[in-house]
Amino acid sequence: MCSGRVDLEFVLRAFSNGMDGVFIGGCRLNECNYTTQGNYYALSMALLCKKIMEHIGLNPERLRIEFMSSADGILFAEIVNDFRKKVQELGPLGKGEGIEENELESKLQEVTKLVPYIKLTKREKLALHLDNIEEYNKLYTSDEIEELFREVVSYYIDPAKCQACMICLRRCPAEAIVGGKNLIHVIDQDKCIKCGTCFEACPPRFGAVTKISGEPVPPPIPEEERTIVRKAKKTNS
Repeated sequence: MCSGRVDLEFVLRAFSNGMDGVFIGGCRLNECNYTTQGNYYALSMALLCKKIMEHIGLNPERLRIEFMSSADGILFAEIVNDFRKKVQELGPLGKGEGIEENELESKLQEVTKLVPYIKLTKREKLALHLDNIEEYNKLYTSDEIEELFREVVSYYIDPAKCQACMICLRRCPAEAIVGGKNLIHVIDQDKCIKCGTCFEACPPRFGAVTKISGEPVPPPIPEEERTIVRKAKKTNS
């Protein structure tokens, strides 16, 4: 019901499903029906999404956000008709930009996988409530988005340091860590949302979780090599 509920992933999913354009309609700014001011979040999210679209080669005009009241039926019809004409001018998604279907699908999948990381990295800007609406247009720059994707953070558990204490495994909110008692833990990079919980949870005396930025993650240790053989404690007779 609230435009603040529109997630970045929803927009990307629509494009992945073949939509040529996405329209978001919300209450007028400063007139939030739920007093949550979610429409400000929606505006910031939409502007961030437009910059991401530019980054992967899509025309940002395929996404539009407008604010109006429930009494603005004529205005709504005019805006939607105008947007429909614009999308028709742009042509089918991808083809209008000269992007092959397989390439576009791959790009959208990669960005969608990074949505939790993007939202975490940009959470402060997404939560802003600026009085001057024009300031929103300055929130995100092309250079900022380039840097965001160039320096994507990943986490890796060093098998030589992991003590299978299971602390990171229990705390991972995405259940992306594979392991168990006396088993070296491994992060499933496809499930990892790059929140850094494992990095913070790993006891300093172990320091097994490594933060990697802008570099490939080492391959996981083979399953047959994950068992930790502990030395038996000596007892005094």
